[in-house]
Amino acid sequence: MEEDLKENLPENENQAEETQPEENNIARRVDEERASKAKWYVIHTYSGHENKVKVNIEKLVENRGMQDLVLEVVVPTEDRIEIKDGQRKIKTRKMFPGYVIVKMIVTNESWYLVRNTQGVTGFVGHGSEPIPLTDEEVRRMGIEKVYIDLDINPGDSVKVINGPFESFMGVVEEVNFDKQTLRVRISMFGRDTPVELEFGQVDKI
Repeated sequence: MEEDLKENLPENENQAEETQPEENNIARRVDEERASKAKWYVIHTYSGHENKVKVNIEKLVENRGMQDLVLEVVVPTEDRIEIKDGQRKIKTRKMFPGYVIVKMIVTNESWYLVRNTQGVTGFVGHGSEPIPLTDEEVRRMGIEKVYIDLDINPGDSVKVINGPFESFMGVVEEVNFDKQTLRVRISMFGRDTPVELEFGQVDKI
């Protein structure tokens, strides 16, 4: 028995070390494959319980070791500019009160865990079958970085579709395709104001 064990041991430390990068690569490929299978789903919650539901789901996932099935829980928020007494203030508010977004692989086990979390009233979908968000919906909600192939150039007109400058119109001054950002000149309060936006925050007019 002892001789059999010795035969299976690496001949030297270098050989043992050589197997580690390969194991790391395999683990990374498994993580990437799992993430590619996971989709974003929307769940109903009691109004005002969104953050509590997020914490509860994350605790249950950790306690039951289900991180490979439920990858991320998000309560989407946005910044809004409010002007009061001549002062500009940026306030953060929930984009979708009464909803929480979950990135997960739906199995009987993961569905049951999320559906039966305290504060959750159900998934958005047909009956008990959740419907995943499309890439376009994920992009518009800003919950995950999605590479956007946007055909846009300086001088083009755009409309801001989310963020503190939502519904403002502007003209593109500069485009950074690597960072997926652009500088837009927006007319605000009678003055042109340059702002930096992400591709996912604008629609070309």
